[in-house]
Amino acid sequence: MPPPVTGAAVDTHAHVFHQGLALADTRRHTPDYDATLAQYLGLLDAHGLSHGVLVQPSFLGTDNSHLLEALRAAPARLRGVAVVDPAIDDAGLRALAEAGVVGIRLNLIGLDLPGLAAPAWRHLLDRVNALGWHVEVHVQAARLADIMPALLQAGCRVVVDHFGRPDPALGIADPGFQYLLRQAGSGRVWVKLSAPYRNWTGAACATSGREAARQLLDAYTPAHLMWGSDWPHTEHRHLASYPAATQWLDDWIDDPAQRRVVLADTPLRLFQFQGEFQ
Repeated sequence: MPPPVTGAAVDTHAHVFHQGLALADTRRHTPDYDATLAQYLGLLDAHGLSHGVLVQPSFLGTDNSHLLEALRAAPARLRGVAVVDPAIDDAGLRALAEAGVVGIRLNLIGLDLPGLAAPAWRHLLDRVNALGWHVEVHVQAARLADIMPALLQAGCRVVVDHFGRPDPALGIADPGFQYLLRQAGSGRVWVKLSAPYRNWTGAACATSGREAARQLLDAYTPAHLMWGSDWPHTEHRHLASYPAATQWLDDWIDDPAQRRVVLADTPLRLFQFQGEFQ
């Protein structure tokens, strides 16, 4: 694998959408504002970030058409993570891959866990693995042990969102967070240092985020950690901004060499900005 391009840096978690898109019937949030691709690319430019990863927002369900439109507009700069029905056919997966999708997301907040042992799910995960994709999981830390073993047993690469979503009242003492730390030994789990406001409030975004990042660094090393802005901070816009999101990474990780790996080396490989994952 070639070394990262000089100056490369990746935001591994953002969303784009606009009002008027068809919304999923089952959704937790209905945005009353736009988060456009032009706005997002402008933020990347303003903050010296070379690449971005667009994640399908939960309120758009499995209709990835807007995500694909955005990916096709900046193919060298963007990759995507889609939400799919397990019954999606091979042609549908190929269309996603050709547009720059490199993973699928299981956003399970407020939802029942999927039956990953069912034939349709097993077949989907086999095809995801064959494409070299990963499975991104967004779920409370307490439920990680109920979903991750099946994914790892299926041979998946697993990306865990937002520090693993520890309980705000428990923080790093959350047994689910401690379970996440123990999964580092699999070699097939990555964690996003992102959206601390979904776990903590106020100054704790920096302080508790720093302690969580320290434990994750000790367990996973920077080679399995990534940073994401979570722009446009859906449901938490009053608590966050893009400049704050970039500052938090500096608050969490002191060593510039480690930050470099988290910002560039690791995501450039995992999200296939430099060819197939190896």
